[in-house]
Amino acid sequence: MLADNSYHLVVLDELTYMLSFKYLDQDRVLSALKNRPENQSLVVTGRGGGSALSDLADTVSEIKEIKHAYNAGIMARKGVDY
Repeated sequence: MLADNSYHLVVLDELTYMLSFKYLDQDRVLSALKNRPENQSLVVTGRGGGSALSDLADTVSEIKEIKHAYNAGIMARKGVDY
């Protein structure tokens, strides 16, 4: 998908966790991100991810938790959270 220039927007939800837990090889992922088509926008979500990913990004934002369902005892729901 990252190599296909017909995709103008790619969202890699929670990719940072895959990198921080070493489920994916960071060098391969960063190479794929760097070598995507110039006209392709990319959104990566998740906490952490390392400085290499942050260094590669044009924009990095941090979202502060105000309230979270988990803290009220509400567990992740199939089809919604995973």
